[in-house]
Amino acid sequence: MVSMKSGAGLAAAMGAVVLLGAGSAQAATPSGQSPAAGPASLAKTDVGQALNGTTTGLGYGVAPLKSLRLDPWANSSADVLNNGATIQPDQGLAPVGTGTLTGPLSAGGGVKDLPLVGGLSGVLPG
Repeated sequence: MVSMKSGAGLAAAMGAVVLLGAGSAQAATPSGQSPAAGPASLAKTDVGQALNGTTTGLGYGVAPLKSLRLDPWANSSADVLNNGATIQPDQGLAPVGTGTLTGPLSAGGGVKDLPLVGGLSGVLPG
């Protein structure tokens, strides 16, 4: 009677023999052929297709980064950006506060939602 351990070992050994036999068969070259002589040459690259593929791939890589949530505690009670400070200057000037800059972040926005950087992120593909 053959145990399961020896059956598994036998199957593993047979698999190794098959793999090693296939590898040595691929490595062998026919004796009647000689290698091609002369320098190797590269095919010409189509620059338009290369740039199109690069910008398409870059767009798929950059698009999630533009909408990535920058403040991990946004819309929570632990959000430190939710606190704002406002200053009322003298001579009747309009008040200046930090809510304009931190508001989009504390609402859970990404780079595209920031006041100044959001417009510049439109230049990136995606």
